[in-house]
This record gives sequence, C-alpha cells and structure tokens, in this order.
Amino acid sequence: MRVFLVLLTIAFLMCACTDRDGAKTAYNNGVAAGKQGDHQEAILQYTQSIDINPNFAMAYNNRGVSYYELGDHSKAIADYTQAIDLDPNHALAYFNRGNSYEKLGDRSKAIEDYTQAIKIEPNDADAYNNRGLSYGKLGDHSKAIADFTQAIKIDPKYSEAYANRGYSHAELGDHSKAITDFTQAIKLYPNNAQAYYNRGISYNELGDYSKAIADYTQAINIDPNDAMAYYNRGVSYKNIGNRSKAIADYTQAIKIDPNKAEAYNNRGNSYAELGDVSKAIADYTQAINIDPKYTDAYYNRGVSYVVLSDHAKAIADFTQAIKIDPKYTDAYNNRGISYAILRDFKKATQDARKACELGDCKVLQILGANGWIQD
Repeated sequence: MRVFLVLLTIAFLMCACTDRDGAKTAYNNGVAAGKQGDHQEAILQYTQSIDINPNFAMAYNNRGVSYYELGDHSKAIADYTQAIDLDPNHALAYFNRGNSYEKLGDRSKAIEDYTQAIKIEPNDADAYNNRGLSYGKLGDHSKAIADFTQAIKIDPKYSEAYANRGYSHAELGDHSKAITDFTQAIKLYPNNAQAYYNRGISYNELGDYSKAIADYTQAINIDPNDAMAYYNRGVSYKNIGNRSKAIADYTQAIKIDPNKAEAYNNRGNSYAELGDVSKAIADYTQAINIDPKYTDAYYNRGVSYVVLSDHAKAIADFTQAIKIDPKYTDAYNNRGISYAILRDFKKATQDARKACELGDCKVLQILGANGWIQD
C-alpha cells in the first residue's frame, strides 16, 4: 500500500509537470506568433495554454494584447481583468487594460489603470507617459505636463514624452517651451515627423513663418502623405503672401485627403486674393458640400458673390452663415451692405443694428451718414 501511494504521487507530479510544460510550450508558441504579427494564431496558442493552466496570468495578459492588436478591446479588457484577478500586482496587465480603455475613449478608467500600474511599478515611464496622454485628451494639460515630466525624469531619452509635453505646452499657449521640447524630441529621434509638424505649428503661432515652413517641409520629407503638413505649410505660405505656393500646398493636401474642407476653403481664399473669383466660389462650394455647417465657407462664398455683384446669392450665403452661427457679426454687416446696394434699407438697417449689438457698428454708421436708416 505504501509503495502504491509513492508511485501514485510520482505519477501525479509527472502529470502536473507535463501540464505545466504544455502550457508553457503553447504560451511560447503564442509569443512567437504574436512577434510575427499573426495574432489569430497567437490567440489560439494562448487559449490552449490557458486551457491547460487556467491560472496562467501572463497567458491571459498576452492574449489580451493580441485582441488589442486586432481591435477587439472588449475581449482584451476581459483578459487583462482576468490576469489582474489572478495576480493583483500585475502592473503590465493594468497598463495594457488602460491602453484598451483609452482606445475605447474611457479616459477616466484608463487613468485609474495607469495610476495602479504606477503604484506597483513607480519607475514605469510608459505608464506616466500614457496617463499624461489621457489627461491631455481630457483637457487637463497641467497634469499631463507633470506626468510627461516624470516620464522624462525616469528616462531622459524618452523622445515621445518630450514631444507629448511639447504638445501640452502648446495647448496652454506656451509655444517657447513647446519648441524647446519638440527640439529635444527631434534630437533624440530625428525621424519624428510629428515633432517637426508640431514645432512648425508653434513657430507659426509665434509669427516665425520661415521656420514653420522649414519644419513642415521636414515633416513632409519624412512622411510625404501627411495632408496636415501640406495644409499648414500652405497657411504659412499664405501668411508671408506667397499665394501660389499656398495654393500648391492646399492642392496637395486635397489630393491626399479629398474630404478636407478647410483646404478647399483656404485655397478658395487664396484664389479670391489673386482675383480668380470663379475658382474661389468653386472651392467654397466644395467645402460646403463636405461640411454643410461650415459657416466661414458660406460667408466667404457670399463675399465672392458680392465681388461679382450677385447680391441675391450673397444674401443667401450670409443668411445661411447666420443660421448656423447667429452671432456672426461680419455676416450681418455684409448682408446689410448687400441689402443697401439693392435699396432695401429697412433690412439693411436691421442687419446693421444686429451687428452693432454684437459689437461692430461701422455699417450702421455708414447707413446713418448716408441717411439710409429705416425703421
């Protein structure tokens, strides 16, 4: 009897060891598949590992990662949660679950998970960086900056954290600090197109259009399909009065992103400034087709119709701009001018008075000086 018990125990231990080996083998196969980008196969292998060893926390975590990579964040969260239930000190599972909550737009839960990951691993620079991103998306850039700063203290070569802190400084209007951070990010990672692009925006905001253009150009060299870099370089060219180059950049932005209403509107402005009103109207119309609530496009098209002396169409566009934005002062003023030109002084007076209520009385003064005010 004693011999049987010993033999039975040995057999049980051998079986348990074999099971653990099988779980580990399947887990390693999952890791290999994941590295190759085959996340469906990785999920099958991790599932097999979990079937053999239901307490294998890392297998749940890694299966969650594969679900994340496939965009199935609900299943990813379920797996990360199971990993945490099995191992409450699983910092990586908290971090990964935070990433999935962030992808789903639940930034409060994402911040909770990043915070828990930091409690377990206080030197996790990535957790600070990602929590900073979530704070930034919630509009709390002061907390975001504090987190990016902590990430940089932990890892002074963390290019992404510098770039992210620069973005938050820019959002708070401190473009000098933003430029310093973007510059450091670029120094650490010279192919960071986004850092060049964002530094270009800060230079543009500070009125240094030449440096802005240089940065947008570098961003385009790194990523030739960056529609926003072309668009913003066009804005900077416009700011220095180079309308031809502005039009070329807006056109390239449109080729890359045909639904970019702002590029059509701005190209229309440049055409209008060059006196090509027909092309301007065509661009404003396309901007409106893309975004039927684009008040500036209606207003700008109205101004172009005024140039063509088509005041009926101008009034229609100013009216649409006012419907969308009842406080659009310039639209009231310009509609009032068109009514006055059409000798409808009563409506002209109504519009001029409304504009004056909103803070701009110049058209009302013109009407008064000419004796055109009618009640």
